Amino acid sequence: MTVRRMDNVGIVVEDIDAAIEFFTELGLDLEGRAPVEGAWADGVTGLRGMRVEIAMMRTPDGHSRLELSRFLAPPVVADHRIAPVNALGYLRVMFTVEDIDNTLARLGKCGAKLIGEVVQYENMYRLCYIRGPEGILIGLAQQLGRHVSRENPIEDGV
Repeated sequence: MTVRRMDNVGIVVEDIDAAIEFFTELGLDLEGRAPVEGAWADGVTGLRGMRVEIAMMRTPDGHSRLELSRFLAPPVVADHRIAPVNALGYLRVMFTVEDIDNTLARLGKCGAKLIGEVVQYENMYRLCYIRGPEGILIGLAQQLGRHVSRENPIEDGV
């Protein structure tokens, strides 16, 4: 065996406080927050003079983590936040939620925008994509058998 687990997914943001608030509302727990810099950080990233603030968010089951990073130096060089779902590179992070309608209504109050619509995949899942803080693309999935979908729960509210 070569891989033991996937440790985390990293997302670079401008407003780390807003991102923490959003992912906390989604149901993740803030595990820790700290500055990162120094020779070891430069070495692992290949960025000389790197200074970054990170926040590690943990899923409720404790098996997955999301690392939010706000770069102080060097300056951010590219912006993929508004890329469509068929763009090369990072696509999205997918979360399984208990109630997709309720989750969309709550996240809508934090500025989330539904992309397309909530759809049903066979008899297994209800799925959708949203844009979260700073346009981050996020997938939501709910196992079927709980609720009938409203057209746009973000606009309808709960």
